[in-house]
Amino acid sequence: MCGIVGAVAQRDVTEILLEGLKRLEYRGYDSAGVAVLNEGTLQRTRRVGKVQELANALAEHPLPGGTGIAHTRWATHGEPNERNAHPHQSAGDIAVVHNGIIENHAELREQLQALGYQFESDTDTEVIAHLVHHELKSHDSLLAAVQATVKQLEGAYGTVVIDRRDSERMVVARSGSPLVVGFGLGENFVASDIMALLPVTRKFAYLEEGDVAEITRRSVSIYDAAGNAVTREAKETEVSHDAGDKGEYRHYMLKEIHEQPLALARTLEQRISSGKVIADAFGDNAEALLKDIRHVQIIACGTSYHAAMTARYWLEQWAGVSCNVEIASEFRYRKSFTFPSSLLVTISQSGETADTLAALRLAKDMGYKASLTICNVPGSSLVRESDMAYMMKAGAEIGVASTKAFTVQLAGLLMLTAVIGRNNGMSSDVEAAMVHSLQSLPAKVEQTLALDDAIAELAEDFADKSHALFLGRGEQYPIAMEGALKLKEISYIHAEAYASGELKHGPLALIDADMPVIVVAPNNELLEKLKSNVEEVRARGGLMYVFADVDAKFSSDDTMKVIPVPHCDEFIAPIIYTLPLQLLSYHVALIKGTDVDQPRNLAKSVTVE
Repeated sequence: MCGIVGAVAQRDVTEILLEGLKRLEYRGYDSAGVAVLNEGTLQRTRRVGKVQELANALAEHPLPGGTGIAHTRWATHGEPNERNAHPHQSAGDIAVVHNGIIENHAELREQLQALGYQFESDTDTEVIAHLVHHELKSHDSLLAAVQATVKQLEGAYGTVVIDRRDSERMVVARSGSPLVVGFGLGENFVASDIMALLPVTRKFAYLEEGDVAEITRRSVSIYDAAGNAVTREAKETEVSHDAGDKGEYRHYMLKEIHEQPLALARTLEQRISSGKVIADAFGDNAEALLKDIRHVQIIACGTSYHAAMTARYWLEQWAGVSCNVEIASEFRYRKSFTFPSSLLVTISQSGETADTLAALRLAKDMGYKASLTICNVPGSSLVRESDMAYMMKAGAEIGVASTKAFTVQLAGLLMLTAVIGRNNGMSSDVEAAMVHSLQSLPAKVEQTLALDDAIAELAEDFADKSHALFLGRGEQYPIAMEGALKLKEISYIHAEAYASGELKHGPLALIDADMPVIVVAPNNELLEKLKSNVEEVRARGGLMYVFADVDAKFSSDDTMKVIPVPHCDEFIAPIIYTLPLQLLSYHVALIKGTDVDQPRNLAKSVTVE
């Protein structure tokens, strides 16, 4: 969600900070700001809107200096305006940027007001600035003041603090909101995402829960929650700094849709061999940890939840184990039962999704045999805190609406189904067929993406639509859910998804000529049932758009437009039928004139509850 960048260097850091913010724009935000220390002065510039607005302001009135912090804000406390934008200050000495939510901010605000502090914003963040300023009256260093401050905070925070009177350092603290330290030559950095710092360094260390770090040009000192000096391993990243380049594409989303053949090929590489999935794809000790699993509990949010819903069909049908799927924010706040020999699976593109991470931590004391995360970011919190990790290798995903991460998650879950199924007596022939389907995926995806032009033409029908209904059966029902989510995310059309057998239990009341109905129809054992549901819609004057297998024998007419989809094996059909729905949502959004990559009110990485 919010983005943080900080730097301590001999050179002016404003351009570094701005470039970092631009690389974090994909996370979603409503304002941006920067604060820089220079020769005993603290200067700050903030603007509402895009980072470019901040850049324009700094071009007119530059802020030179070797130490600085910057932030893009996604509003939680206080409306989006300049006075609520970060960085926040105290007494002209302390400047703070912060991701997360301080749950006891109201109580702290009252205490600080009683001490004479005046608040200029409506945010929870400003209490951090004033607390640090107050603690400096009784502590001899910024580090000690920040350590004393964070002990008073309840909630989630990733925060960076600088002091006008100590321009050679910044102090950072992490609890529930990610921060990464970047190491340079005679300069060091901090950010909420390594993407922000790739132009200046490729060496990073992730802060752990409760860490506080003091960063200067030549040193990084890290302390755990108890105040003990600790070491966090620094590693060279393999992420390409070119990931933020749209290349020939108009939007990141379209680029990422068309990157799916490569992303899927990369996620399969060295993970399947001789008709089998290699168990080590899920971690060094996965062979042992995945034996004797009899139940799988999957926890996820948003698009990842739809991937989990699809996997439930696979795991129960092919692997012979029971599977529950739950939204992370619900799992956290109810009492649940842990089945014997259970595997806990969390799914998150970023590895920092707040609700999913909190659910993992809660589940550690609930008796699960092992935990596995399916994640795209090495070193993220979910990866570090899980027993096993399936690294997606999808490459950086910039568009807020997830595309390639979703299909790669599905590929990983299908491979997990193969491994668990093998351990539970699934025949080698079934696994070999599953692996063959996985190997065909990149080529099949490439063929399906060739529908782009036809779908762009089809999207014109949605120019004046405000509602849409998506239908699917079996494992295609979660795919219909994902299609509806994509359409509402980026085109702002209200969209609902239903298992098509549920039509007569209510949704048929909505059918008329103004309600387009989108249907996914692979050629499987449920096809004839689905055709009956299609006839129910036609009989009530509905206009349908059917993405159907080339062999499914659907024909276009005045009430139905059929888009033939290349034939594929049943194992990978959910992945293949995702693609036309992604393209449809993209082209409808273009027609509607919305911000495709940064839809209103949404954020890429949801790091608050």
